[in-house]
Amino acid sequence: MDRKWLWLGAVVVLILVYFGVRSLTRDRLPVRAAEVSQEPLASTISTNGLVEPIHNIGIHAAIGAIVKAVYVQPGDTVPAGKLLMQLDDIDARAKVASADSAVKAAQATLEATAQSGTLEQRHASAAEITRDKLELTQAQHDVDALVKLSVTGAAAPSEVAAARERLATAEATLHAAEQSAQSRYSPAEIARAQASLNDAEANRAVAQQVLAQASVHAPSAGTIYSVDVNATEFAEQGKLLLQMADLHEERVRAYFDEPEIGRLAVGQPILIKWDAKPGMVWHGHIERTPITVITYGTRNVGEVLIHIDNADGQLLPDTHVTVTVTTSSDPHALSIPREALRSENGKTFVYKVDGEELKKTFVITGAINLTQVAILSGLKDGDLVATGTTTGQPLQEGVPIKRVR
Repeated sequence: MDRKWLWLGAVVVLILVYFGVRSLTRDRLPVRAAEVSQEPLASTISTNGLVEPIHNIGIHAAIGAIVKAVYVQPGDTVPAGKLLMQLDDIDARAKVASADSAVKAAQATLEATAQSGTLEQRHASAAEITRDKLELTQAQHDVDALVKLSVTGAAAPSEVAAARERLATAEATLHAAEQSAQSRYSPAEIARAQASLNDAEANRAVAQQVLAQASVHAPSAGTIYSVDVNATEFAEQGKLLLQMADLHEERVRAYFDEPEIGRLAVGQPILIKWDAKPGMVWHGHIERTPITVITYGTRNVGEVLIHIDNADGQLLPDTHVTVTVTTSSDPHALSIPREALRSENGKTFVYKVDGEELKKTFVITGAINLTQVAILSGLKDGDLVATGTTTGQPLQEGVPIKRVR
């Protein structure tokens, strides 16, 4: 019986020795760790945007015509008044000639009414008045002669009366001719002639303006960024011919996803990059935050207007850029790498290195960016947190570890 208990005790001792040795000699979990430290931390959001000029100039065809020549191309910087494009102006010239003819006709009509007739009519009136004056003089002479003869009985009273009637008729005829020569047209007729001239001059001005617009000139200095027609192409009236703008006055229309809108504020700094110009960056700031949410492709976004602070004419309108906004910045944030942060049931925690073991430690986080996250509570400067293992094994609390780089 004693031998049996002796053997049983020996087995137990061997088992305990085995597990003790195994516990002391098993492999430790190789863990990468990072130190909690204070460093500058900026929270950013990146998205896409579209460059647009603040003051865009779109030039449209004033007439339907064939494009005879195009003198510029996208990217050209032009001064005010530069000839950009020439349209076929044959029809416009014909309309100007017709309108000019109508003005001259209206001027002649107004001159005739204002001066009581045309030159021919005035000459005819003068001749008629001269003739009537001669007839009046003759009639007066006849009356005087017959009156003298009637005193001696050489002329009958009826002859004198007839002569007086002819004199009266001559006087009336002369008066009518003089009145007609002085006021052939009424004030209403003169006003109507003046109105016709005004209309003709207005039509001529419009025709001349259309003719002038057949030669397309730059209304102000700027850069051509879009030419929408080619030479020999027919451009219907109102068609967009080209667009230009001052590329030193631009902005970006950026599209931020709906969950990020609440982090945006007017004045926040913006970094702008364009893939076509690698290595170049532009700076700006938010000048208007979203006022509504719209559908943009498959995204619900808010439109943000960004003023470009250092626009240098290199960014072309309608180009797609990447914008990054800094929503918060702390020069002395207590931070850890993002890969050290974990979540459980809506709470965030880290595995803090405690001697040669890991200890699950819940933390409260602050600002976050692509690589770092600020820690508001739960850790202190100098603590070590596990970021992962070199073997791909999951981190666990209480497991023996060894730090590796």
